[in-house]
Amino acid sequence: MIAPSILAADFARLGDEIAAVAGTGETRADWVHVDVMDAHFVPNLTLGLPVAKALIDSTDLPIDCHLMIDDPDRWAVGYAEAGAYNVTVHAEAAKDPVALAKNLRAAGAKAGLSLKPGTALEPWLDALKHYDTLLVMSVEPGFGGQSFIAEVLDKVRTARRLVDTGHLKLLVEIDGGINSDTIEQAAEAGVDCFVAGSAVYGAGDPGKAVAALREQAARGRAG
Repeated sequence: MIAPSILAADFARLGDEIAAVAGTGETRADWVHVDVMDAHFVPNLTLGLPVAKALIDSTDLPIDCHLMIDDPDRWAVGYAEAGAYNVTVHAEAAKDPVALAKNLRAAGAKAGLSLKPGTALEPWLDALKHYDTLLVMSVEPGFGGQSFIAEVLDKVRTARRLVDTGHLKLLVEIDGGINSDTIEQAAEAGVDCFVAGSAVYGAGDPGKAVAALREQAARGRAG
């Protein structure tokens, strides 16, 4: 699965940028990744619920909202109620991640839990039993265009084993520095869904970039 990140898109043309990856066949994205930053949990400010709601209403592609915000227990459910397909919160910010997962699901969304590069997986395994998605950050959250941190792939491999053995039932997603140089190793480690920003929106044809990344991911997974 390929989830283009609009953090790398032209913010003055977000509707058109989403339409560019909403074609058919291999050029069609699986999800659209929307980064919400509050300038508190991370040192950057992007967009909030009103813009996310407008994006949700503008496309039939599933919207994957990644909330890099303080107090997601208070704010996250609003994104689910607005129609987001998947709403991901950070383990480092959630006060009660199990209750939050239940509330997100009750509001109609899939629930995702994200871990920063330096956050270990093991302390969150019980909470992850209540989630649909594990988002492994392969850069420090807050800014696009950073270099891929390969060390997080050990975390991915552990998660993949737990999913394959039935201990967890979730999708393994990765975000940060995913491009033609890194996607195959991430796929080989066991990633299901790849968030790609500049690798898609920095290309001349975003749809073709989606197709090329998907092909590379398939090669890596077949490994």
